[in-house]
Amino acid sequence: MNTPNAPTVHDDALSDDELLRLETQLCFPVTVAARLLVQEYRHVLSPMGLTHPQYLVMLALWQHDHDEGASESPLTATELSVILSMETATLTGLVRRLEAQGLVTREPDPRDDRRRRLLLTPEGRTLRAQAKLVPRRMLERLRLAPEQVEQVRDAATLLVAALRT
Repeated sequence: MNTPNAPTVHDDALSDDELLRLETQLCFPVTVAARLLVQEYRHVLSPMGLTHPQYLVMLALWQHDHDEGASESPLTATELSVILSMETATLTGLVRRLEAQGLVTREPDPRDDRRRRLLLTPEGRTLRAQAKLVPRRMLERLRLAPEQVEQVRDAATLLVAALRT
């Protein structure tokens, strides 16, 4: 899907100046979309007391919560940083704030006491029920059809995979 009147980068006839036009750049709409999307999430997540990065951490922990039927053992901070593609230092601050909110705890990993496992508290598990409403609320705010959201997500996933190789 091209922006109206935007030349495509694949057009060999484009001059260097045309290649440097804002509307030919991939980074510009992706950056603006990411910023605006997080802003929309902020409206939905603030009643839950979560920021968007904290929400991502909680999603991963809910998905790997052994008490909720996950087959895996609880995640370590290192495992979580890989899943979320976040620097460990950034993640540490997020986990500390979630711990201060009473949503998670850190405990030594029985396999290696140098590592810490991240466990949901009862309050953290309870918050999952509220979070189940977030995807629907976001669909309402975005005013996109579920198929369109899926297309955007698939395109973003493709972009992430290309950037990781």
